[in-house]
Order: sequence, then structure tokens, then C-alpha cells
Amino acid sequence: MDREKVDLTGAPATMLATLYSKAVDARSAGSVLHDETAARAVDRIDHDFSRTGLPARDGISAVLRSKEFDRRAREVLANQPELTVLHLGCGLDTRVYRLDPPPTVSWYDVDYPAVIELRRRLYPERPGLFPTARSVEDPGLLDGIPGDRPVLVLAEGVTLYLRTAQGLATFRRIVEHFPAGTLIFDGYSSAGIWLQQRTGVVKASGARLEWAINDPEELTTLVPGLVFDEEWWFPSPADLRAHYPWFQRQVLRALFASPFKRLGRGLTYHFGSTR
Repeated sequence: MDREKVDLTGAPATMLATLYSKAVDARSAGSVLHDETAARAVDRIDHDFSRTGLPARDGISAVLRSKEFDRRAREVLANQPELTVLHLGCGLDTRVYRLDPPPTVSWYDVDYPAVIELRRRLYPERPGLFPTARSVEDPGLLDGIPGDRPVLVLAEGVTLYLRTAQGLATFRRIVEHFPAGTLIFDGYSSAGIWLQQRTGVVKASGARLEWAINDPEELTTLVPGLVFDEEWWFPSPADLRAHYPWFQRQVLRALFASPFKRLGRGLTYHFGSTR
């Protein structure tokens, strides 16, 4: 089997760590995601994954974050079987294969050209899937994407890598382009950005972080038409009990109940008549 040589730096390099965490999970006896596509991709990639900077304790956190994103995306897809999905900054994530949406869904995996080219070599084609080689910050991001249906926007582990002005501009373009939609993404406070910049995968990759989201309501002013729905945390209480040792559970519970709970969390918004 031919192996793909991968040598990435900066923000794109972090995708190797999250892919690897899903492959490790797929090979474990108590797998959460059962992501065999990710496991096969890791087998195909010629890369020293020990260089990703992902501590073993953080691997399960990345998996459980994806599990919660998947769950929320499934709910939207179940209620709206005919829509467009923008999977922004998709990296090497195999979400479209995990969720297996019906052919009535048009799914756009969006990332840098080099990332999309690697995806084409690693992953099979499927009906309704459109690999899109553009930066999330590209003013032409939506060129050629029909705006006649509601949209589901998924951006996992993406916003912190965007420049603030360009990230806001992308959200404005989406709200203006589609008649209605749901946005599901994670956001980090200023303290969370500071912390992420200095630890783990981000530090190892050399990526620079900027966009902090301290007050989720502020986005509704900066992006006209956007409505804030929910702020949520991962792991869920059930996953916390099932996958973390006692001491770590207590630390995370204390964090979620403290003023620092917005270091990193999930955010859900909508616009138009999706509800």
C-alpha cells in the first residue's frame, strides 16, 4: 500500500493530531466514534504522529468534542433532510463518513488546497460530497455554492485560528448568502486563546491564534441577523463519568462552574426561519 508523505506546519498541522486521536479511539476496545475511516487514513500517512504534541490525556477530549458536534449535526440533519452543509476548516476530519447524510444533502468540505488534495488521495468519493479548496477567510468562499436552501455550518476547532475581522466577515457572508441556517462551532475566550497558544498541539504546530469570543451575545451585534441559541460544554456529564478518572472529573466540574468556564466551549446560533 502506497503511503502519503505529509509535512505540515502552522494551523494545518493540528489536523494530524485530531485525526490521530480518532484513529487511536477506533482501535480501542471501548471506542466512542468507531471511526474506521480515520484509522485507515492514519495507516496511509507517512508521518511521525508523536510529533503532533497531543498528550495522551487530551486525545479522548478531542474525540468527545467531535462526538458532541456529530450529535448536534445529526439532529439538524434529521429535521432538515434537504440542506447544504458547510464543513469549514474540515482538515482531515471524516465527519461526512461518520454521519452518512442522505443524497438530498449537499456537503461541502472546505479547507486549504493542499488539505483538500490530501483528502482526495485518502478518502473515497461519495454522492453529494463537494471538496472545496478555499480558505475559510476567502471572500470568494461561497462562489459557486447555491444559496437557495438552508445551511448547516460546522466549524470544529476553527475559529481560534481565524483573524477576528476575517472570521466575522465569513459569518456575515454566510448569513447574507443563505435564506436560513444553523451555525455550530466552538469558541474560546481571551484567556482560552492565551492558554491554547502555549500548550499542546497549537504550541507544537507553531500556529498563531487570535479570534477570542468572550460574550456569545456580542456576535449577534457584529453579524446582523445572527441569533444566539446556546452555549454548551464538552465533555457531556455522561461522557465525563464514563471516560475520565475521578480527580480529572472533579477538576473539570469545578472549571465548568467557575468564571473560567468560557475558556473553550461550544456555541450554537441560527438565522432566518430554521426554528
